Amino acid sequence: MPNDESFELYDLRVEVVCPPGQRIMCGAKEGDYFTLKGEMMYLPPGQGISIYSLASVLPLLACKQRMTHEHDWMTTDAVIACPDPHCPSQLKIIQTGITTFNHSETTAVPLGKT
Repeated sequence: MPNDESFELYDLRVEVVCPPGQRIMCGAKEGDYFTLKGEMMYLPPGQGISIYSLASVLPLLACKQRMTHEHDWMTTDAVIACPDPHCPSQLKIIQTGITTFNHSETTAVPLGKT
């Protein structure tokens, strides 16, 4: 019987949400986004993201990629405030698909070893 070392992660899209008519301080524009597939982050050509905005959402991304219990707040909460208290923009984390990975392709540590 083959050893199945696969696991699944959600692909994510992190999108900027801006209240209409309000001044945005972080340089974001409504609809700006980046995607995350596994550990790789992709920005559309010519688009950037504030390092401060990225820092506010980064700690949540690894968890949002994983399947969680339906009652876990990490399952339901998906909107992150801009870290600038004077900026009304938000980042929305959207699960867009599922990708299958193999343990041996993502780490040098063999299964069963800690």
